[in-house]
Amino acid sequence: MPRLTVNNQPVEYLMPAETPLLWALRDASNLTGTKYACGNGDCGACIVDVDGQAVKSCRFTLEAAEGTFVTTIEGLSRDRTHPMQQALLASNVVQCGFCIPGIVMNMAVLMKRNPRPAQEEIERVVTNICRCGIYPRLAEAIQQAIRISAGDETVAPAPRPGIEPEEAARDVPALVVPR
Repeated sequence: MPRLTVNNQPVEYLMPAETPLLWALRDASNLTGTKYACGNGDCGACIVDVDGQAVKSCRFTLEAAEGTFVTTIEGLSRDRTHPMQQALLASNVVQCGFCIPGIVMNMAVLMKRNPRPAQEEIERVVTNICRCGIYPRLAEAIQQAIRISAGDETVAPAPRPGIEPEEAARDVPALVVPR
């Protein structure tokens, strides 16, 4: 029975050791922010932080995760205050949103290791695939996240999770609530 820490909570999974971490997170822990897409480690939608490393959880077994500290998108910042989350929301980059948790986690790990990564390092590390093609706007949002993290820029806070649509429309003028 693999034991690890997920989002600062000790967990023991009653699953075979060869189970991909992705399925333990999604199915057993109900942490569905980590996405399943390609299943072979190419797209990056399933990236989580494992002991400070960006790991593609579809290719990382529970056995390999034994004793580690795992952070998912849900554990990164529940109130959306991580600089990468702030920048993506402020710049309205997100389209379908499927790839976003993996991108955020990939950048969070990079920014933890290097608070001011050069563009070349970002391009080398952030190889996530986005089927909507947000790449030019994503590059701008990543630079904004770095400035936010460094304290060089501030953005208005995003509406908190669980907000009522009418309240969100008051906080975010671009949001229209269907009547």
